[in-house]
Amino acid sequence: MNNSVIVCEMESYSSHKFIITCEHASNRVPDKYAHLFTDAKEVLSSHRGWDPGAIVLAYTIYKAVRAPILSHPISRLLIEPNRSLHHPRLFSEFSKHLSNPEKENLINTYYLPYRKRAEEIIAATFTPTQQVIHLGIHTFTPTLNETVRNFDIGLLYDPSRSAEKEFCKRWKQSLVRENTSLKIKMNQPYQGKSDGFTTYLRRRLGDHYLGIELEVNQRHFFDSGQHWGNLCRIISDSLLHIQ
Repeated sequence: MNNSVIVCEMESYSSHKFIITCEHASNRVPDKYAHLFTDAKEVLSSHRGWDPGAIVLAYTIYKAVRAPILSHPISRLLIEPNRSLHHPRLFSEFSKHLSNPEKENLINTYYLPYRKRAEEIIAATFTPTQQVIHLGIHTFTPTLNETVRNFDIGLLYDPSRSAEKEFCKRWKQSLVRENTSLKIKMNQPYQGKSDGFTTYLRRRLGDHYLGIELEVNQRHFFDSGQHWGNLCRIISDSLLHIQ
């Protein structure tokens, strides 16, 4: 197993129909590329370098639903695993000037193995009567371009896919039952049908696949560690209690 790509993979899957991924789990930069970020440590530590709190949330959900879990091991500022290969922001301003062979190395070492492994696990989990729900776990910065995002949780899905829409509706209801103070929005702060890993997998895997992205406001993570842990448990419990 290449543990630079797969953080944790269940050897035998439970009856749950979930798979969990965390595309922006880390702001780590391999030594080979450290020179690109000599003067960018602050950017690496920010929401641009990773999704603070996302991997803790992903693991809390994993422990609750006992589903396969994968996380991408390097910073999105080297290569963005949640974008298509043709996307203009696949490489950031820090990595876009790398030579073509160096870019190919990033693609072949990190991007493709991660995405291919997730797709293989999802495809292997299909049954004739059961859909697979892919949960992409993310967090979002409370303020972007001077716009305050004054809500707690976003559930992202493709509105044209009725099964995804219905699942998110029931998940929102379950979240509110767990904590009535949570402010939850659909397809915010991003559109669930935009270019991304779930959009790619919908085209590849068809109707047996449901691609849902969970976005949680990072202000909860920075409030205190205990507060973030409590919110992670609330979100995990809500998945177990969906009606």
